[in-house]
Amino acid sequence: MQLTSFTDYGLRALIYLASLPEGQMTSITEVTDTYGVSRNHMVKIINQLSRAGYIAAMRGKNGGIRLGRPAEEIVIGQVVRDMEPLQLVNCHSDFCHITSACRLKKALHDAVQSFLRELDNYTLADLVEDNHPLYKILLTDRVSLSS
Repeated sequence: MQLTSFTDYGLRALIYLASLPEGQMTSITEVTDTYGVSRNHMVKIINQLSRAGYIAAMRGKNGGIRLGRPAEEIVIGQVVRDMEPLQLVNCHSDFCHITSACRLKKALHDAVQSFLRELDNYTLADLVEDNHPLYKILLTDRVSLSS
């Protein structure tokens, strides 16, 4: 299974925000520059993460983005459910003439559920806490971005 780039960068944005000191604001531009993704794409991602409550976004002079809840409360499986369409194949009868007799759709459904259950074992905190190589990479990026 492959996640869409939308979900991939959504998870990366959350990792970036979770690596900041608690409550620290940053900008979408900083996240965009860190990952080399278009600002337009990241704005859409941040908007969806904000609507789901994972990110708090403030407008204005002192605005920016930060985590909307503690990293320990952000379950990776739920983030993927909220971001990803998770339909592996098109089983609509207009598209596939074997839909009424197909057993593949159940097998794929079960596989996706297993995948999500495994991701439910991880929180955002699990991905960033005491991850010194990650901090080093992101700190280097932040220093080079501000220079």
